[in-house]
Amino acid sequence: MLLQFVNAPPDICVNVRNDVSIPRSWLRFVHIALVCVAAVLGYTMRRIRLGVSSPEVVERLRGEVLARLLQRLGATFIKFGQILSTRPDLLPPAYVEALARLQDRVAPAPLARVQALLEEELPAELRARIVSMGEEPIAAASVAQVYRAELDNGRVIALKLQRPAAALQVERDLAILGFWARLLDRIRAVRMLSLPGAVGRFGEALHNQLDFRREARNNHRFRANFAEVDGVDVPELIEELCTGRVLAMEFIQGVKATEPEKVGGDRARLARIGGETVLKMAFSDGFVHADLHPGNIILTPDDRVVLIDLGMVTEIPNDMLRPWVETFMALSQQDGAKAARIFYGYAPSVGDTDYAGFERDVIENLGGLYGKKLGEVEVGEAVSGMMNVLRKHHVQIDPTFTVVNIAMLVAEGLGKQLDPTIDLIALAAPYLARAMLEAPPGRAPLREPPAPASGHAALA
Repeated sequence: MLLQFVNAPPDICVNVRNDVSIPRSWLRFVHIALVCVAAVLGYTMRRIRLGVSSPEVVERLRGEVLARLLQRLGATFIKFGQILSTRPDLLPPAYVEALARLQDRVAPAPLARVQALLEEELPAELRARIVSMGEEPIAAASVAQVYRAELDNGRVIALKLQRPAAALQVERDLAILGFWARLLDRIRAVRMLSLPGAVGRFGEALHNQLDFRREARNNHRFRANFAEVDGVDVPELIEELCTGRVLAMEFIQGVKATEPEKVGGDRARLARIGGETVLKMAFSDGFVHADLHPGNIILTPDDRVVLIDLGMVTEIPNDMLRPWVETFMALSQQDGAKAARIFYGYAPSVGDTDYAGFERDVIENLGGLYGKKLGEVEVGEAVSGMMNVLRKHHVQIDPTFTVVNIAMLVAEGLGKQLDPTIDLIALAAPYLARAMLEAPPGRAPLREPPAPASGHAALA
């Protein structure tokens, strides 16, 4: 019976009968505690079976256990894991890799409950416009699921519906997450993660994602930003069918970037468009898709790159755009000393950093990266190396910038698969140059690097 409760879907803790004497929040708390205990016991048994193993194998096992734990705990924890997967400056690569696989792997809510939500959100005359809707969703994520539907005028649309219990469960889980974050923050080894602040930012992002009207506004802004750019698009919304929990939009025919081998047409053009899309968001607009994994990019038969799932965005503050551009300029010019100085100066936290060692590692990590085509170098590996340096020296990076780093890695990965000859550094050059001319003055750094100890030669 206990095992059945631990393995039950999280909705079981939402759909308890009203006459149960235990408050639902406490029932959910107990469920989370039992699932965590089961995960720890499962990890312990698997670790014993592994015996003497390399640190990499143990790290991979821990990442897998953490990802499975979050998956079992439901929507809020899945989304938290997805956001954690964008912080390679805080988590080891094996954790990031395991958490990244949490994307869009959620069992769908029952159709009857989804249809009941639709009845709550849309009046009868508007529901009548939807003449058919598939019984199975074409995508089921942690907060919403998407159905293929047809309107009374014959137009095929994608109907995005919020999971019926998502908002209630999110509120309950955020309170529990906040409790554990404050508790774990007392542990010195964990304090660098700044868990209470991370949970706070996560809660704000999740509340934004639960309000589909905000996603609609993001859609309009992306559409305006790329209105003059050929080959980049976002789905057109059917405005009258959009509410706080329902989004109706054009159905995009194409191939998700998770399957680039199926892409036809001009693959080199698609690779270039994909790269320039991210560069424009990062260096021209300062408005970046914050959930830009390959599953949220559709490549169409008419050679368009279409961005979907626009609920999470990151906006680069005006006074941080110049430091952000200067960082990329330093990286592209292999100026490790300058890159280290900017990372250190604008880091939210630097711990007890040995600055000389940090600078030396940054310079070493950048060595041999540039002057090559993407097909000749693993840019993702180099960026991961940079994140390893930051993590090793306890130098945090602003969460806004990690989002853009992930977006750049997605563009690089997709570009290499579509056209191995594309050079992302060359594509970035005009965007960086224009941004350096147009960006407003940047805010002052939080700190300056310490002066080198007397008698020690400066690094070249």
